[in-house]
Amino acid sequence: MKRAGLLAAFTFVFSHAMGAEPATKAPGEITSGIVATLAAKLEPTRVIPYKTVGGAVLKLHVFEPEGHKPSDKRPCFVAIHGGGWTGGEPRRFYPFAAHFAKLGFVGISIEYRLMKKGSGVTPFECVKDGRSAVRYVRSHAAEFGIDPGKIAVGGGSAGGHVAAGTALFDGVDEDGEDTGVRSAADALVLYFPVIDTSAEGYGNAKCGERWKEISPLHRVRPGLPPTIVFHGTGDTVTPFKGAKAFHEAMVAAGNRCELVVNEGGKHGYLMNDPEIYNVTMKRTEEFLTSLGFMGGR
Repeated sequence: MKRAGLLAAFTFVFSHAMGAEPATKAPGEITSGIVATLAAKLEPTRVIPYKTVGGAVLKLHVFEPEGHKPSDKRPCFVAIHGGGWTGGEPRRFYPFAAHFAKLGFVGISIEYRLMKKGSGVTPFECVKDGRSAVRYVRSHAAEFGIDPGKIAVGGGSAGGHVAAGTALFDGVDEDGEDTGVRSAADALVLYFPVIDTSAEGYGNAKCGERWKEISPLHRVRPGLPPTIVFHGTGDTVTPFKGAKAFHEAMVAAGNRCELVVNEGGKHGYLMNDPEIYNVTMKRTEEFLTSLGFMGGR
């Protein structure tokens, strides 16, 4: 895309601020492009188990900023990969975790259970794991050297759905988990997310009869975290109309929500083009700066 076209694509921005400026493959199956190239070269500072369930040990892939100390109170960016709840791996979102680690955050890319034949895993289990991961990070904030009140959660495609679920899907929790620890993100960053699980969106059959319980569009209410959504109008996997409807519902409920629109962008558009990826990261930085996330120690 030419620079002029790129800038034009990002000028179509819906925003609302409460007290501030405002295919056939599964979603998120991005195996090439700038993000995949960056991911191949990255390694986390450490890998920490956060949950054992169904014989699986789920881990947090942690990227610490330079000079980080446990006594710090850094902001945290939790990154969640996509893959239609059936595929993908934490490495896919290493670039997002590492990007914010370079800016002083503790970046974390999480593992979560995936739907496999005979596993019994559904999107509900994926959501439960996302909520468990945030609870673990928040309850161990002193060990991670983070501020438990500055946890941003971002994800792409089905990972965006899981990210949204940390705040929107109250009650979708692992049995026996301490729900007294807040699972909700303090800010949500959703990249081409699965945002509507109705028959008009994505994943209705995978979610089953209870789909509305984990459809972000259908679970909007007042008091949700500030949210930014990046979506392309050419997305036919997770249709753009769902992102637009979600934004409108968030605003109507009095929540801060910004929708950054890429004209003609197909599913996963920002994962492929270096210029669009860099613009997206800059826009994400501006959003988190407006919330007071940047510069914490």
